Formats: sequence, C-alpha cells, structure tokens
Amino acid sequence: MAYATITIDTDPRGVAQLTLDRADKHNALSAQMIAELTDAAQVLAADTQVRVVVLTGAGASFCAGGDLGWMQAQMAADGATRATEARKLAAMLGALNGLPKPLIGRVQGQAFGGGVGMMAVCDVAVGVQGAKFGLTETRLGLIPATIGPYVLGRMGEAMARRVFMSARVFGADEAVRLGLLARAVAPDDLDAAIEAEVTPYLACAPGAVAQAKALAQRLGAGIGADAVEHSIAELVTRWESDEAAEGIAAFFEKRKPRWVR
Repeated sequence: MAYATITIDTDPRGVAQLTLDRADKHNALSAQMIAELTDAAQVLAADTQVRVVVLTGAGASFCAGGDLGWMQAQMAADGATRATEARKLAAMLGALNGLPKPLIGRVQGQAFGGGVGMMAVCDVAVGVQGAKFGLTETRLGLIPATIGPYVLGRMGEAMARRVFMSARVFGADEAVRLGLLARAVAPDDLDAAIEAEVTPYLACAPGAVAQAKALAQRLGAGIGADAVEHSIAELVTRWESDEAAEGIAAFFEKRKPRWVR
C-alpha cells in the first residue's frame, strides 16, 4: 500500500524501516499520519517476512509531536469528534506498542511531545548526541495524555516526573539517564548502532521473539485499557480547556501565552 506521510522499506533479511516522512513539518503527527501509522502497524504485524521493524524519521527531526493544525481543529470540533480523534491517536500508539516484532527506534534528531511517545513505544531506542527532547505540551496548555502510559512505562514515575510537567527541554545524555534512550551515539555511528540492535534478532525464532515480547509486557507494569481510556478522556478535557485555547492561539499569533512570567 502506498502512503502519503510514511514509507516502509524492507530488506532481504526481513528488516523493515518505517519512516515518518513529513520532513518539511518535522514529522509532526497529523490525522493522516496517525491513520497511516495504525495501518502500517497492522500490515507489519501480519507480514511473516518481517522480522524486525526500525522506526525513524526523515530529515532533521525524529518527530516534533502533534501537528498544531490538527490540535487546533480538535478544539474547534464537537465533543464526539474530539473523542474520536483522541481514540485514533491512542489506537495508533497501542498498535505500535503491541507490534509482535521488535520495534527499534532510530532517533536521528529531536523529538518533542508525541515524538517522545513514539520513542517510548519502541522496545529500544538509540539516538544521536546533540538531539533535544521534551514533553512540551504544558507550554501550550495541554498535557502529555495519550502518550502518558507509555512514557511512564518507559521511564517509571520518579524519572518521568522530572520532565513530565515542566516542558523542560533536555539532551540525549539525560534521555539515556531517564531510560528513554538506550544510548546516544555520534550521528555517523547511528546506523552501526542500529545494526547492532537488529542483528541478534535475525538469529532468533520469530515466534519465540513475539511470545517473549508479549510475556514481558504482561509481566511488567502493563498498560491496561483503563489507563488508555483515562488518557483519552484527559486529552479531550484539555482540548476543551481555556488554557489550551489560549496556548494554541498564542502559538499561531507568535506571542507569549498569558501565563508566561
């Protein structure tokens, strides 16, 4: 299937590279990209020739988070539409998180907001030194809602609380300490580092890998349906808030929101 916002390239070994392909928009998550990623996850899950999936981005950024035009549209929509769109975002994250293949994040650039969530659904992520990261939603009057279960699952509560609410931008070394990245390497070393993550899986039985991943998720803290539903409701509530309206308006009007001191 041809996609407009992503690409999938699979090599003869069965290593599929899933690329966020909106470089001009810093790979921000639009409604179309969310739908295409959900479909791609289902396609890759069903493809018995695919052994490993590498998630990366085109251009300078891995993923800048949610497309602000898309978020602006949600605040102008009715409640049912907001809930539907929030559920689509949650379903995309869930599909990638539950992919029955190893999902390796090739983080070649910066990631903010939902982009951090995209890193968190990977089984392992390797990033480049010099990249910047942040859960920047609260600057816009929003919260890291639907990505929250995955970010907390990756970092743990204590680590996540260092960056979850402050919108503070942090570097690759801190991302490693937080557990978001497995390691940070020089840009020229990124492909070799990803290959080092991929290669061991090619000697493993694919069915055993899938079952081991499912077992790890079950034995771990787990991300239950209740947590996902709560995150959807929280996102919808925030989209409806006066603070979100002010934050998004300030962004588009190129001014500071009223809470900045």
